[in-house]
Amino acid sequence: MIQRQIQPEFELLLRQYPVVTLTGPRQSGKTTLAKAVCPEHTYVNLEEPDLRALAQDDPRAFLKRFSAPVILDEIQRVPDLLSYIQALVDQDRTPGRFVLTGSNQFHLRSAISQSLAGRTALLTLLPFTIAEASRLTGAHSREEWLFHGFLPAIHSENQEPSRAHRNYLQTYIERDLRQILQIRDLRRFETFLKLLASRTGQIVNASALANEVGVAHVTVQDWISVLESSFILFRLQPYFRNFGKRLVKAPKLYFTEPGLVAALLGIETPAQLLRDPVFGGLFENLAVVEALKARTNAGKDPSLYYFRDHVGNEVDLVLDRPEGPLPIEIKSSESWHADFAKGLRYFQKVSGVAKGHVVYAGDLEWEGETFSVHNFARMAGLFSASEKV
Repeated sequence: MIQRQIQPEFELLLRQYPVVTLTGPRQSGKTTLAKAVCPEHTYVNLEEPDLRALAQDDPRAFLKRFSAPVILDEIQRVPDLLSYIQALVDQDRTPGRFVLTGSNQFHLRSAISQSLAGRTALLTLLPFTIAEASRLTGAHSREEWLFHGFLPAIHSENQEPSRAHRNYLQTYIERDLRQILQIRDLRRFETFLKLLASRTGQIVNASALANEVGVAHVTVQDWISVLESSFILFRLQPYFRNFGKRLVKAPKLYFTEPGLVAALLGIETPAQLLRDPVFGGLFENLAVVEALKARTNAGKDPSLYYFRDHVGNEVDLVLDRPEGPLPIEIKSSESWHADFAKGLRYFQKVSGVAKGHVVYAGDLEWEGETFSVHNFARMAGLFSASEKV
C-alpha cells in the first residue's frame, strides 16, 4: 500500500478525538487506509449480513463482542449503532477508540449530527490523486489519466479501466442508488447518468434533463442530490461577491471519479477521448477534482467555486481564502496561448486580486507578475498549501 496523502491528517485526528469518521465513495481506499493506520483495532464489516443483524438486533451485545478499539466499516448500514457508541464515548473519551467508515454522506452525516456531534472528526477520502496513482503506474498523459481514472484497484491491481468502471457502475451505483431511490425503470436512470456525463463541467438544466429522460423535474433533482451525497457527483457553486455585475447563480456538476465519465460515454481507448467533443469538459473535471482532493486530504473545507457573469466572463475555479480569492483557469491544450489568461485578467480587474494561475496540459511552466502557469499534474500544491500562495 502506498501512503495516502490524507494519512497525516487522519493520524492527527486519531490522537485528538475518540471517534474518527472516514467517508468517501466506495472503492476509494477507506478500509485499506483504516486497517493500515490502525493495525491494533478489531475490524468489523457491517456489509456482512450476520454481523449487521447482530448490530441491529442487539447493539449492546455487538459492542461488547467487538469492543474498542474497533473499525466499523460501512457504519451507515446500521445508523442506530451510533447512539450506543455515543454512550460509550461519553464514559471514556480516550482518543482513537472508534474508526467509522461510510460511503453515503447523506445518511451518515444526518445520523452523526444527531448522535456524535462534538465527539467525532470527519474526513473525506476520494480516489487516488495524480501523485498517488503515479507512484504505482508512473506518469500519464491527460487522456490516459482521464481514461484510467483514479480508483485505487485499477492502479494497484492493474485492472482494465473500462471493465473496472463498468463493474463499478453496475455493482455499486446501480445497486446502492436503486435501493435508496427505489428506481423501477433502470434504463431511464442509465440514460440520465450518460446525459450527465456528456454535460460534465457545465451548468446542468434539471428541467431539460427531465424532458430528455422522461421523468419529472423533481425526480432529476432528487437523483442529483443522492448522487452527490454518495460521492459520485461534486457540485461546484458560483462565486458570489459584490462586483457590481450580474452573476450566474446555478452550480456546475462534476464527477468525483473522472474514469466513470469515460465509461458512461462509451470511450474505449485514450485516443478516442481526444476526438470527443466534450474533451475540454472532461479535462476540466480532472483538474477540479484534483483541487477537491487536495483540500479534503488536508482536512479542509473545499471552498471551491467558479465565476461567471451574465455576458460570459468566466474563471473556471476560484479558491475562497481568508486573504482573498485565488482564481485559476483550466485549459486542456498542450500548447500555451496568451488568451488563456483572459478570464483571469477580467477577474483581477473586478475583484482587485493581484495574482492568479493557469493550469494546462503543457510542460512549460513559469511564474509571472500577475499570473503563473502550471502543468495539471503538479497543480495540487496550489490548494494544499493555499495560505502560502
